[in-house]
Amino acid sequence: MTLRPDERTVRRLELHEARAHAMRGGRSVRDLGDAILLHDELDPDPFWNRLESVRLPVDDRAFRHRLDELVVLFATLGRRPHVWASPGYQQPADLEARLARHGFVDLGRGLLMALTDADRPRSLLAQPLRTGVTLERIAGDAGERRDLLAAEIALVSGEAFGVDPGGRAGMVEDFLGLIGTVGFSAYLARVDGDPAAIAKATTFDGATYLSTIGTRPSHRGRGLAGVVTAAAALDAVDARSEWIYLGVFESNLTARRLYDRLGFEPIGEPAGDWLMA
Repeated sequence: MTLRPDERTVRRLELHEARAHAMRGGRSVRDLGDAILLHDELDPDPFWNRLESVRLPVDDRAFRHRLDELVVLFATLGRRPHVWASPGYQQPADLEARLARHGFVDLGRGLLMALTDADRPRSLLAQPLRTGVTLERIAGDAGERRDLLAAEIALVSGEAFGVDPGGRAGMVEDFLGLIGTVGFSAYLARVDGDPAAIAKATTFDGATYLSTIGTRPSHRGRGLAGVVTAAAALDAVDARSEWIYLGVFESNLTARRLYDRLGFEPIGEPAGDWLMA
């Protein structure tokens, strides 16, 4: 089943996700009226520098003019033009075909998925954890454990997503900036004390965005990603979030099957991730 919320709801979630990413210092969100711009002043990675919730003119000449303006905007920021599509909600409807004609390439298609059945994560967490597995919810002021927790979260995230060890110092700084922030929480599973799996949740304005869900390769196959995701989802349910959602690449079938088992359903169609070549 695919969810088909109205355009206003989808735009709300697109803006919510961008603002969740911007909770870290150095990032900002700008509502341009016809698009939302996420910008990182320090990190040029296209993931942190993009347009989404795009509603550009349908007329081809007006479209080209506005796209040129946006390309110039990216140039002034020192970033490559980058657009996330939103099939069924974007304007013009053939936005992706037009981007392809104007020199953008699709890096891979992604999906938003929303929780529709809270009983599934509740049922998973009702089962005893495997021997040696512990689960910690990290929220609020972590006190003297703050540095250690940030290092553990960065270790798990870095190995789970294949980040070079040299790049993990920046991840530690990211998490140090998030721990203690209102609305932010992390869920860390350990195996015999060894950090193993992680999920993040950002809750504000009646919605919760789940992200950075992953397991270190040495601890995969134990169902830990499901445990941390279920814990984050149920806390969001208890916080009375109207929408509890996450993003996943269409090609990541393992993750998609997990989220499906936990009661998540796709929102709309897979969307292209368009970067100017």
